[in-house]
Amino acid sequence: MPDKKPDNIVYSETDGYNASMLPYATNVGAPAIKIDDLVSWKSRGITNVNKEFQSKFNELQLQYQQLIEEFEWNELVYSAKFSFEPVVGGIYHLYRNQDGLNFLSLIGPNEWNKEHIGTFKLNSDKKWLHLS
Repeated sequence: MPDKKPDNIVYSETDGYNASMLPYATNVGAPAIKIDDLVSWKSRGITNVNKEFQSKFNELQLQYQQLIEEFEWNELVYSAKFSFEPVVGGIYHLYRNQDGLNFLSLIGPNEWNKEHIGTFKLNSDKKWLHLS
């Protein structure tokens, strides 16, 4: 009968007693080797990343909607009739006349009885900022 080694002894036919060479503990009192729970780690990671993506998406969606609104106001003002050159920083009022045509004026909405669409300010980029 071959020489039987006890279970708690690390022995290899090629390397002999090699317990000190192994990358893990081999004695009875050593901590148990546990496989990491990668499924829950991945799940938490996916959840966190998805929340970040959703937050960024919502932010971009809001910026897009604001950009569209800005574009529509600018298109409305630039398509209106006006017979003067607006000054950067000036406050102007957009009205609709009886024919349904829009026109830009310096006269405020409380100074006459016209259908007021909005009040705008021209910035240095020649973009109309909707004030009210």
